[in-house]
Amino acid sequence: MKIQIQAQKRTGQGTGAARRLRRAGRVPGVVYGGAGGPVSIELDHKELYQNLVNEAFHASILTLQLDGAPQDVLLRAYNMHPWRGRVQHIDFQRVSKDKKIHMKVPLHFVNAEKSPGVKEQGGVANHVVNELDITCLPDDLPEFIQIDMGGLSIGGAIHVNDLVLPKGVTPVLHRGENPVVATVILPVIVTEEEEAAAAEAVPAGEVPTTEQAVPEAGAEGAAGADKAGEKGAKPGDKGAKPGDKGAAPAAAAKPAADKGAEKKEKK
Repeated sequence: MKIQIQAQKRTGQGTGAARRLRRAGRVPGVVYGGAGGPVSIELDHKELYQNLVNEAFHASILTLQLDGAPQDVLLRAYNMHPWRGRVQHIDFQRVSKDKKIHMKVPLHFVNAEKSPGVKEQGGVANHVVNELDITCLPDDLPEFIQIDMGGLSIGGAIHVNDLVLPKGVTPVLHRGENPVVATVILPVIVTEEEEAAAAEAVPAGEVPTTEQAVPEAGAEGAAGADKAGEKGAKPGDKGAKPGDKGAAPAAAAKPAADKGAEKKEKK
């Protein structure tokens, strides 16, 4: 059963008109594509918000009742207010039954807890992607794609080309591409704890002992004192030079005193 949503054509344009709609509990939007041109629309916020929380609303052909006239559309984009949790704008695209569409379809993972990697080997399921790009006709569009992880061991993986897709559904891949969708791995928390323990453990040879640290500090202090003494001695050396010159007469007076003593002895 298709999901239906009510909408009306919007006459007012511009930022001011959009603000008035939002204050009145309405959401401005647009529907485009197909045989018709773009049409500005407005929708009830409460009804729209309730549909947006439904996963199927994002990957299904919707019936848009525009002023009572039904149209098959896809949800293409919507904007939410940053903190108020209100829908600001929404876009829908018309679809034709005979033209393929490009969609992102959610993936549902089952039986991971029954797999050998989880049940017997202590691994955890790792969902690498949660949606898949596909192309198909509108009538072949699935609401989701189911992936059975029941046969995976640790290190085992499921690739896109391993998936059993519904009839008429083709994955969108580049040439030679086959990305991983899901795998079973060892719990990451064990690896993180081991890394944290290794980072905290410091090798004993790198920790300086007290006996090593004290002499090094004393040697540095002694070296600093020697340098300071050398620097302080230089001005003193310069100041001592005039004193050396002044001391010369005292040294010269010594012979004079000796001569006087010799004369007294002769007498």
